[in-house]
Amino acid sequence: MKRKNKIMEIDAAMEAVKDGHTIMVGGFGLRGCPDELIDALIETNRKDLTIISNDLGAPNEGLGRLLTNGQIKALIGNYYNWNTDVADAYNAGKIEVTLLPQGTFAESIRAAGVGVPAYYTLASAGTQLGEGKETKEFNGKTYVLEHALHADIALIKAYKSDGLGNLVYCKVARNFNPVMAMAAKHTIAQVSEIVEIGELNPECVVTPHIFVHAVVKGGN
Repeated sequence: MKRKNKIMEIDAAMEAVKDGHTIMVGGFGLRGCPDELIDALIETNRKDLTIISNDLGAPNEGLGRLLTNGQIKALIGNYYNWNTDVADAYNAGKIEVTLLPQGTFAESIRAAGVGVPAYYTLASAGTQLGEGKETKEFNGKTYVLEHALHADIALIKAYKSDGLGNLVYCKVARNFNPVMAMAAKHTIAQVSEIVEIGELNPECVVTPHIFVHAVVKGGN
C-alpha cells in the first residue's frame, strides 16, 4: 500500500482553515509555538475563530495579532496576563473568554484525543471557575465535571518529522502539542527538520502519523 507524503507548502496547508473554526494552537509562552503557522493563519483573514491555547501572545504580537485584526470570536485557555488586550476586548463584549485551570485545560484536550467525553476533577471546586458546573461527591470531596475539548484544526510545532508526519519534539517545546494533535479533526505541524521515512527512531516518536494531516517546514 502506498503511503501518503504529507509535506506541503504553508499556503496549501492553511486552506483547511475556514471561518468559524475552532483552532487549537500549541506552545507555552515562546516554547513550542508554531509561529509561522500563526502568521499564516493571520494572513488567511478567517473570521469568527475560537482559539484554544495556553495564552494569546502579547498585544499585537503572535496570536495577539488575531485579536487586533478582529478574527477571534472566543478564547478558551488559562493564561492571558501577557496580553491586556484580552481583558479589554472581553469587557467591551467583543469576545467570549472561558478560563480553565491549566491542568484541567491539558486534561480536557487529552480526553478528547482518547475518546473520553467528560471527567471529574478537584480543580476549580469551590471557586468561580467551577460555578454553574455539575459537581459530585467522591470520598467526601467535591469534584467538578469538565468536558473534553475538541477542535476542527490543530496548529502545532515539532522538532522533526518524516514524510508521513511522525513527530519528534524538543524538550519543553513538547508541552501541549502532542495532545492537541490528537484532539483535532485536522492537524497541521510546523517542523524544523524533515527526514526520510525510516530515519526516525520509533522510540523517539511522540505523535504517530495517523494524527497528522499536513507537515510544513519552518522555524528553528
